[in-house]
Amino acid sequence: MRRIYLYFLCLIVLTPGIVPAAHPQGKPAEKAPAPSVAPTSGFRAEFLEGLAYYEKRYTSLAEAMPAEKYTWRPGEGVRSVGEVFTHIVGANCGVARALGTAPPAGLDFKSIMALSSDKPKVIPALKDSFAHFRNAIIALKDADADKAQKMFNRQTTLRGSFIAITDTLANTWANRLPTRANGVVPPWTEGFNQPQQKPAEKPKP
Repeated sequence: MRRIYLYFLCLIVLTPGIVPAAHPQGKPAEKAPAPSVAPTSGFRAEFLEGLAYYEKRYTSLAEAMPAEKYTWRPGEGVRSVGEVFTHIVGANCGVARALGTAPPAGLDFKSIMALSSDKPKVIPALKDSFAHFRNAIIALKDADADKAQKMFNRQTTLRGSFIAITDTLANTWANRLPTRANGVVPPWTEGFNQPQQKPAEKPKP
């Protein structure tokens, strides 16, 4: 039995891939950095609430839009539906970079635009960009609300930049994403468009 145990112990130590990681003596293993926690109050929390509003609408519409409509454009020289979504992907990462968070490793802004006609690739890229943007906001500090910040070629404060970003999200939403022209009903309005059912009449005595 002892011989079998020693054989099994040697097999574990000598087999690649299952050897425990070695650390220098006297130096404990470094702990992974604790994940940032989203604020529950303050101007960052307020902005994140607005960001979630537009994230839900952009992503749900990207999912509802038929794949063949991603190349549709309202006129010559105007972004197609898919190009609007990929523009948002690039904008989310670009604004996050302006706020101090580097783009994801290996991100190529030109290659993002090349995905515009490929719905299965656009949707995860869109969701990932919002997650990246959200983490960039969480990494900031409420104490820096009045810190000087340049956003969209305009000198403002960090708080002011949030207002400018929200306005841009709203304008992009209102002016660049024609939905009903493509026969697509915005998913969040479906409940409002259905006629209300009348309550059943009580039987007469």
